[in-house]
Amino acid sequence: MAFAQLRFDADGVLAERWADALLEAGALSVDVSDRSADTQQEEPLYGMPDAGAPALWRKSRMTVLFRADADIEHALAVAADIVGELFPAYGITEVADADWIRETQAQFQPIEAAPGLWIVPSWCRPVDSEAINIRLDPGLAFGTGEHPTTRLCLRWLATHLRRGASVLDYGCGSGILAIAAAKLGAGAVTGVDIDPAAIAASRANAEANGVVVGFCLPEDLAGPPVDLVLANILANPLELLAPLLAERVADGGKIVLSGVLETQAAALIAAYGRWFIMEPWARDCGWVALVGVRAAR
Repeated sequence: MAFAQLRFDADGVLAERWADALLEAGALSVDVSDRSADTQQEEPLYGMPDAGAPALWRKSRMTVLFRADADIEHALAVAADIVGELFPAYGITEVADADWIRETQAQFQPIEAAPGLWIVPSWCRPVDSEAINIRLDPGLAFGTGEHPTTRLCLRWLATHLRRGASVLDYGCGSGILAIAAAKLGAGAVTGVDIDPAAIAASRANAEANGVVVGFCLPEDLAGPPVDLVLANILANPLELLAPLLAERVADGGKIVLSGVLETQAAALIAAYGRWFIMEPWARDCGWVALVGVRAAR
């Protein structure tokens, strides 16, 4: 069966209402994304505990799937009436039927995140059986090794992690950084995330990779400061988390911050300068990883 895909831009305040109205008008699915994704104008969103659902992007791209024989203009008119907005400018393209599982899997191939460190989907054979291979499938949680911020952290781990070091991955997502640390010879490794789904995904990924990592929600995190804290989040929450993360790093220990645009680096270095000697470590596609050494208390 072929499908038709409708695309238009909407005000972020109205995006969820558009989505509900389009589904009511007969759409099969609705995807909402940042209209400026993969550009310097990209708007990162994040959720914080007890902060409620995050707002959508100020300018959201609506991608809507219909059956090929659907009256899309009528459905769009019905949705516009429900939302109380004018008929938007739009485009429609045909989407051919396909083996969607195979098509999706084809988008994800083994990635050499660092020399000798590969991220390998479960349906692929390792490129180098002698390398460190992390089995990881794309899922609900962030972190497949493709994004520059994740690559930066993996590269740092592959070249700088001290064997036996205790590690905390704060904002673990899929658990990729915690799993990599364990495979690279870290000692005790812990992963923390505010999303229970991420914790579940991380535990499953760690088991699939044969490593022992403790994953928990922030309120369940216990134990002494660690040798290394990894935090691949975003600049705004990283700034808010500075005091908490600083307390989690042992004297002389290190912190690696990623999810930071080059234009945001100076502000993060200043925010963490109270506890750490901070400096940029490496850059990738406009993103930067920052590394700091914890001063004695």
